[in-house]
Amino acid sequence: MPSLPPPPRAPLGHCVLDLLAHARDCLGESATATTPAERYVAAHLAALRTGAAVLAARTRPPSRRRSGPRDVWTVLTEVAPELGEWAAFFAAGADKRAAAEAGLARAVTAREADDLLRQAEAFLGAVTAVLGLPRQEALDPLVDLTAPLRAG
Repeated sequence: MPSLPPPPRAPLGHCVLDLLAHARDCLGESATATTPAERYVAAHLAALRTGAAVLAARTRPPSRRRSGPRDVWTVLTEVAPELGEWAAFFAAGADKRAAAEAGLARAVTAREADDLLRQAEAFLGAVTAVLGLPRQEALDPLVDLTAPLRAG
């Protein structure tokens, strides 16, 4: 007996698609940033927007008020357990992002920024697959991500 195709899923709202588009924009900003701190912050914001897109796709407003605000990474682990390792990874970098945003000297190394950019891009790819969207092309692999950092 042939297998039946999966049932059609509800189309994703504009909010989800907008968040993913903003995430891609942040990845582009990260790739062209001139300092490790700027690169790290933009990559982390890309991941944050990507996580928020999953929440927008899978959650509905609560019927009653919860005890207080919760961060994206905590809620993502509950709503999409298959993304729990990603959530833990990016949650661990939140303090470093805050330090980089605050301009603290040596908050982020070039390697940490480059690594986070690659991880944020991979996370976007994973979320795209989880949401059943067509795969987007990655950032141009021929772009030397460290060129702006060496020039400055």
